[in-house]
Amino acid sequence: MFEDSLIESGNKLKTKRGLTTTISVAFQLMLIAVMVLIPLLFTEALPKTQLMTFLVAPPPPPPPPPPPAAVVHVVKQIQTNLDNGQLRTPTKIPQKILDIKEDAAPPDMGGVVGGVPGGVPGGSMGGVLGGIIGNATTAVPKVATPQRVRVSAGVTQGLVIKKVNPVYPPLARSARVQGNVVLQAEISKTGDIQNLHAISGHPLLIPAAIDAVKQWKYKPYILNGEPVEVDTQITVIFSLSGG
Repeated sequence: MFEDSLIESGNKLKTKRGLTTTISVAFQLMLIAVMVLIPLLFTEALPKTQLMTFLVAPPPPPPPPPPPAAVVHVVKQIQTNLDNGQLRTPTKIPQKILDIKEDAAPPDMGGVVGGVPGGVPGGSMGGVLGGIIGNATTAVPKVATPQRVRVSAGVTQGLVIKKVNPVYPPLARSARVQGNVVLQAEISKTGDIQNLHAISGHPLLIPAAIDAVKQWKYKPYILNGEPVEVDTQITVIFSLSGG
């Protein structure tokens, strides 16, 4: 009995709630339609200034500037009776013939053929100024000789006048160490070795190579007639088969 009453009351509540929802949605739709239609019906309320601004077309662009006037160069042709350096045959006989008189030749000043007026026989080519310049001795500037130059090992090898062979170190011989030792050296103007130091080589062989090369003697390297110092490299070869 109670269940029937609750079921019946539930159905009534659902019916009333659905009707209320339908009425509310219809009212809201009607209100939205009225808000949309009011601006369309009453156009006087719209801002006329903005509408006129949107409807007025922009002014046309200014016309382009006129093109510059063309410059016409009038070339006046001079008539001449010469054609490629030769006198051209006239096409008609002139009505008046002009008598052209040439100036008299200057008196002979005792010069030579091809000379200038006032010259003397035996003069110099180019006149007084040309004679002075021609007789002047041209001084050739002397190029300064550098104090030191770099020379390859092949060139300095031909300048050796005293060569001391290195003593093979006993420790290196027992250890079967061999190879080349490259030294950087400076040769003085008198041909002596100075500023000697090793570039590459085995540490057991470098001291013996330096001690031997210090005793070497070279011919002075001559450049522009003067002796100069030389930077070069010296290679000392250590070979067990050679000693």
